[in-house]
Amino acid sequence: MRQAQHDLIVRTNGQDLYEITGAVVSWLRDQNIEQGLLTLFCRHTSASLTIQENADPDVRADLLAFFRRTVAEDPSLYAHDMEGPDDMPAHIRSALTDVSIGIPVSDGRLVLGTWQGIYLFEHRQGPQRRQVVLHLSGL
Repeated sequence: MRQAQHDLIVRTNGQDLYEITGAVVSWLRDQNIEQGLLTLFCRHTSASLTIQENADPDVRADLLAFFRRTVAEDPSLYAHDMEGPDDMPAHIRSALTDVSIGIPVSDGRLVLGTWQGIYLFEHRQGPQRRQVVLHLSGL
């Protein structure tokens, strides 16, 4: 069993889904592990990870609109406001999604579906520097 780990830095420009599939695939290609499991972990409480369709940008737009409707950015609703009016809603959105995902690796490639991409889901309005830890275990 071999293991490899990498810190992927993702710079965001506000609320959106930022596809990181290419960066993950590029790193994976250099690891020389044919079969295993890749775990991705987002080290933040106001951003998350998701696997979603990467063919139609309407999917991203609809997801963003859904979360804006579901978790209002109304400061009167929350006690926690230390980092601004979007902070507590960002924590709630992160709690409703994933901060860690696992993806099988076969023949040195991610086992993703045809239309699947890996996204960092930024829940804050302003630019952020996000860290995603990639951990690969396998043979």
